[in-house]
Amino acid sequence: MSQQETEGHKGTILVVEDDFDIRTLISMTLKRNGFDVVAVESGEEGLERAKTLQPLVMTLDLMLPGMNGLEVCTHLRANPETEDVYVIMVTALGDDEDKITGLKTGADDYMVKPFQPDELVLRVESAARRMKRFRKDDTEMDKDIFALSGLRLDANQHRVWIEDEEIKMTITEYKLLTHLLRKQDQLCSRGELLEKVWELPPNLNTRTVDTHIKRLRQKMKHLAPFIQTVRGAGYRFSQGEES
Repeated sequence: MSQQETEGHKGTILVVEDDFDIRTLISMTLKRNGFDVVAVESGEEGLERAKTLQPLVMTLDLMLPGMNGLEVCTHLRANPETEDVYVIMVTALGDDEDKITGLKTGADDYMVKPFQPDELVLRVESAARRMKRFRKDDTEMDKDIFALSGLRLDANQHRVWIEDEEIKMTITEYKLLTHLLRKQDQLCSRGELLEKVWELPPNLNTRTVDTHIKRLRQKMKHLAPFIQTVRGAGYRFSQGEES
């Protein structure tokens, strides 16, 4: 655990934003709410700081000079030193296609400018809580809780294998799969998943759940059909036929 995560500190947040006013707004808002904040204005510097700081959460602008936010996110996920950093993209690009692209690239959450500072704090706080638990290896699940049709999940190490091949997952993908497995054959509504996986209000209007389900299915190989869509209601993990 880093010094910034000791008692009395909520943790370190890395802000990557080239606009001075927005960078200052995000930094001051998070500092007022008890976080240690390091703010940089380029993607290249953001990557370097992510390696050295090991922040709980990074807020990442998409439209950066030089290396843009999508490229930064791709590099973060490819590096073992930074692959578990929780990334919230904060950008003026608000079309559904832009959101889906950002989430597919490896972002855990997506906020559109202009944003409400209170909502930013809410999302960062929920992400930081989950990252702290993840890094402390705090889990309700037994080791190797699930072993079926080639899938094995080790909750102590936070690792997943399919047919003896380890599947690289972000913290959010891992938490999403874990929750679905805990409630095998039961409906998990989008609101429930927002609450339990993202620790966000269940009525939040976002495509985050659906996009992460799609990304998770892409990694699950022949097990993808087990992640079933319950039309108009949510999702479930089941070996039975999809209804």
